[in-house]
Amino acid sequence: MAVARDGTARRGATEGAPALRLDTPVTYVKGVGPRRAELLAKLGITTAGDLLQHVPRRYEDATTVLRIASAQPGSDVTVLGRVVSKGVIPTRRGLRIFQAVLRDESGLLECSWPGQPYLDRTINVNDVLLASGPVRFFHGRQLQPREYVNLGPDDSGSASGRVLAVYGTTEGLPQKALRAIIEAHLDQLLPQVTEHLPAWVIAEAGVPSLPEALALVHRPTSVAEANRGRSRLAFEELLSVQLLHRRANQLARATRSGITFRNRRQLTTSLKRELPFELTGAQVRVLREIVADMTSPRRMHRLLQGDVGSGKTIVALFAALVALENGYQAALMAPTELLAEQHHRTFTRLLAPLGLIPELLTGRLGARARRAAATRLDSHEPLLVVGTHALVQDATSFGKLGLVVVDEQHRFGVEQRKALGAKGADPDVLLMSATPIPGASPRDRPREGARLRAAAARRGAAGVHRLSGDRGEREARPARRHRDARGARARRPGGAARGAPARQAAR
Repeated sequence: MAVARDGTARRGATEGAPALRLDTPVTYVKGVGPRRAELLAKLGITTAGDLLQHVPRRYEDATTVLRIASAQPGSDVTVLGRVVSKGVIPTRRGLRIFQAVLRDESGLLECSWPGQPYLDRTINVNDVLLASGPVRFFHGRQLQPREYVNLGPDDSGSASGRVLAVYGTTEGLPQKALRAIIEAHLDQLLPQVTEHLPAWVIAEAGVPSLPEALALVHRPTSVAEANRGRSRLAFEELLSVQLLHRRANQLARATRSGITFRNRRQLTTSLKRELPFELTGAQVRVLREIVADMTSPRRMHRLLQGDVGSGKTIVALFAALVALENGYQAALMAPTELLAEQHHRTFTRLLAPLGLIPELLTGRLGARARRAAATRLDSHEPLLVVGTHALVQDATSFGKLGLVVVDEQHRFGVEQRKALGAKGADPDVLLMSATPIPGASPRDRPREGARLRAAAARRGAAGVHRLSGDRGEREARPARRHRDARGARARRPGGAARGAPARQAAR
């Protein structure tokens, strides 16, 4: 063997040689020479410690190996046998089938791999195969392996009764050789592995320690043990990604300067007094978080998530008034003209007692109206504008944009959201959505998040039926249904109205 001829491998085995360490170059590991070191480098293995981190990609359960004589057509079996003959058989339709005959102490079984003639170069006579798959009757019993492991010619049945780890390998490095290298050095390397997670984290996650997990994935006695070890490695990987993401957010927030607003409580207090409904605990909590972000020296980039009817729009209106109180402009972008017009009508009605008139900018406006709106936006006058994609057009410019609100943010592209934020000098950004996209890249994901769980309660109603904003617990009280101001009035048989219509609650 190449290992036996390799002088380096012999030095590793000589008495008095330095003990194998995790940082030992893999070239000096017993059983590995310069040639195999090059092959291992293709797998990302350059040190002895990397051998432990090379996790098996799957497992073959040899604890339930069936004698070949007991394999019956229609059953799904796992057999262990030695190749006594092999060959590639062509068919009339041009398909080439690789076939090998396995033998154990009980009998013979033909294995067939349709469309895989290349296996003739990797499976040789006298190789021991562990094969799993269904057995059918085709000119006798025939196994069509779903998975197989080539244990090489030297295996004399030692794989039986074990769970075999199947590693990712490369051309020129047989599976058995890689498994033997890792297996031979596990006892030396595992005691050197240091656990770096706190004990309370491991206990709370219910996963084994790192040395135990590595032993389980490389030397399992059952598939369940292997999966338990893999769960620890998966947990550690996800935890590392989460910690890196949180750290990146902290660094980004520390270096992200923005507008420092003052909470003057002028327009916001007036709006709260004029509202036809009371804010829920969740809305108050979210508003405090948003105002805290806006009054900090850091630029806000927050996602507001809430179900339909939970009151995201009224929260955005309060945030816009904070910007207007400080002499800045606020813009709300909606994905459709219908939704933008709905927001504009709602804002117009709620801001009328305060003497404020919001602007509307959509593609449906005429040329004269668009020019007039553009002129007002280009000034430094504090105002609130509601619009669609027209807000991000090159012809639209803001004189003093301080807050950007994007409704249904998942319906806009990343560049469109950035384009609206680029209309001002580092304005605060508030994204709203009922269906956040979990697949968004961390670079484009909002830095902070808040969730609304309840709709606003109408002021003066006999009772409230809502969800607590803090605990999400349901607080049920007798609720009086109120009607939309634009809806039809229910009439008694005598023609008298049953009750005055209630004002439409803000979305």
